[in-house]
Amino acid sequence: MMVSFFDQFASPFYLGIPLIAIAITLPWMLFPTPTSKWVNNRLITIQNWFINQFTSQLMLPLNVGGHKWALLLASLMIFLITINMLGLLPYTFTPTTQLSLNMAFAVPLWLATVIIGMRNQPTIALGHLLPEGTPIPLIPVLIIIETISLFIRPIALGVRLTANLTAGHLLIQLIATAAYVMASIMPVVAFLTATVLFLLTLLEVAVAMIQAYVFVLLLSLYLQENV
Repeated sequence: MMVSFFDQFASPFYLGIPLIAIAITLPWMLFPTPTSKWVNNRLITIQNWFINQFTSQLMLPLNVGGHKWALLLASLMIFLITINMLGLLPYTFTPTTQLSLNMAFAVPLWLATVIIGMRNQPTIALGHLLPEGTPIPLIPVLIIIETISLFIRPIALGVRLTANLTAGHLLIQLIATAAYVMASIMPVVAFLTATVLFLLTLLEVAVAMIQAYVFVLLLSLYLQENV
């Protein structure tokens, strides 16, 4: 029986239990718990340094009101990076290849930024729908276009993360299958294909980290417009 390349993106089940719940909770078990000691070990020190650097860069363009989101955005960043990296291991499942999961992150957070803008500065928030100096005949058209672009934002967030990870995993599987098939027929070509596979894997590691950063960075930009 032929196995489809897209079977790797199906949520696995074991004894009727969906394993996506385990894949989502596993990343939080891998990070060491900070202690109250004055001197930490090297792993916790590196972890704290990374979180502090990322948080300071992310909160730099935001005002004091947006700094309340620091814990949420930093936690989301670490969570997405860990899930994406674990999904590159053999015989694993990447939950972020599921559009439903990514939309579950994108829609509530985007909606929270919109609600904050409407509550704190409704005039400025509604002013984004109509650029200053717009000719009167174009006002209805621009309002419709800007409204559509506003509601497309969470869809773009979820689809971007899903599409990039799905394309990378699918390309890795295609090249790995080609290298395996050609190993006994054309060893030299198989070796070159395996080299490309290794370079592609390094690229996918970078994509896994960059896409998690882009997801959180876009959320922070949406928040910047509304605080």
